Amino acid sequence: MNRPRVVLVGPMGAGKTTVGRLLASQWGVELRDTDQDVESAAGRTVSEIFVDDGEARFRELEREAVAAALAAHPGVLALGGGAVLDPRTQEALAEHRVVFLQVGLSDAVKRVGLGTARPLLLGNVRSQIKALLDARLPVYQAVATLIVATDGKTPGEVAEEVRRAVESSEAAESSKAESSEPESVEGGRDD
Repeated sequence: MNRPRVVLVGPMGAGKTTVGRLLASQWGVELRDTDQDVESAAGRTVSEIFVDDGEARFRELEREAVAAALAAHPGVLALGGGAVLDPRTQEALAEHRVVFLQVGLSDAVKRVGLGTARPLLLGNVRSQIKALLDARLPVYQAVATLIVATDGKTPGEVAEEVRRAVESSEAAESSKAESSEPESVEGGRDD
């Protein structure tokens, strides 16, 4: 079964796609972004889906995209910021290595920009980002197997920290699996 080497979660502005692209390049695998999957399947942008069909329809398409990617993508997977809100997605993520890219309000606002066209940020962008960060933080923390703070770091620094942590986790899992296998002893007793 193909499964992602790592799943990146976090709010908008955390750097999921940028860090994911760097990790995928370092590991020689593909990056898959579920927002792009939704746009490809719908033939429209996320913003257009929100405006034309509403957030509920977008979340339905997003859940389907996440489930498909978790089941079949062997590389780096970046989830949309709100994807973790779906209980079925939370349950599915429990079987994967999930890295929460944590970002503070100040850095998120700088990265997203105040003139953004993101559908959930209509009105006062800063206060909308703060409300999203506050509401989603417990969910990101709950689904994560690892948390990497991104504030004040370059995407390259964040990618390197994630890479080292994932590779260390893989090595520990491999070592644990090898030590739990029963030893095979050749021959019979010598007494």
